[in-house]
Amino acid sequence: MILIGETAGHLGCSLYLREIEGSEAGPPPPVDLAAERRNGDFVRGEIHAGHIAACHDLSDGGLLVAIAEMAMAGGRGVYLEPLPADLPRQAYLFGEDQARYLIETLDRDSVLEAARAAGVPARVIGAVDGVSLTLPGGGAISVDTLKAMNEAWLPSYMAQV
Repeated sequence: MILIGETAGHLGCSLYLREIEGSEAGPPPPVDLAAERRNGDFVRGEIHAGHIAACHDLSDGGLLVAIAEMAMAGGRGVYLEPLPADLPRQAYLFGEDQARYLIETLDRDSVLEAARAAGVPARVIGAVDGVSLTLPGGGAISVDTLKAMNEAWLPSYMAQV
């Protein structure tokens, strides 16, 4: 899996801040229209070239939410590489920085080289593998369990209303 775009760990007005911290503080992430266009055009071009097997934007919920949604949709596990040390764990996993995409590709080197040539930030963050979502230094949850929990949420919520 390749992360396209810069990660600063912006948590202001984020889903994480609202749902986990119980706050809606802080400004939304700054928008850089040039980066949005550059990164979006790059991803679209790689899709049209047939180099991308799956893609997800990183908006509501950030990286970990996008990974979970991709794993559930594809029925396949993901193993994340060690997280960067320069950001707090929650900022890296749940930050909602703009102009970011998560892509799955069978030709990782080609996509990384194309990104370098286009001036698009891109880095490998993990691999599609197995049947669980696995965090470095943490536990794992099976994609089937994750999917069952996700699909049970709405009926459970509606039963309480």
